[in-house]
Amino acid sequence: MSRFWTLLIYLHSMAGPGIMLLYPLYASVVAIESTSKLDDEQWLAYWILYSFLTLMEMLLWSILEWVAIWYDLKLAFVAWLVLPQFRGAAFIYEKFVREKIIRKYGGPGLQIGGKDKNKFVDFVTDKKGEEAY
Repeated sequence: MSRFWTLLIYLHSMAGPGIMLLYPLYASVVAIESTSKLDDEQWLAYWILYSFLTLMEMLLWSILEWVAIWYDLKLAFVAWLVLPQFRGAAFIYEKFVREKIIRKYGGPGLQIGGKDKNKFVDFVTDKKGEEAY
């Protein structure tokens, strides 16, 4: 039984990097090479959300270390974000993040390459002249 338990602990510790990093890295490269925009949106949304989750985890670590099942909850949430059956990252981006960006930087006419994009780009980047772009 101890060897089986050791194997389960090893698989559990390897599931995190596999689900949170290895598969998304592979899928992101495949998405870049494909012609579809849907998979690009899914993986860009995933990396935005994963970065935010990692940042929040770093900031709240002193509290989260007291939650015994935090790693399992995080693993389940990230699996929902990653798995193509659910497309959780694209769902959260469409329902929450995109809505807030449209409200703040423009109406439903927010289009890539339009005036609203320039408003957002101006907000995010420093003004250093035309040579900066």
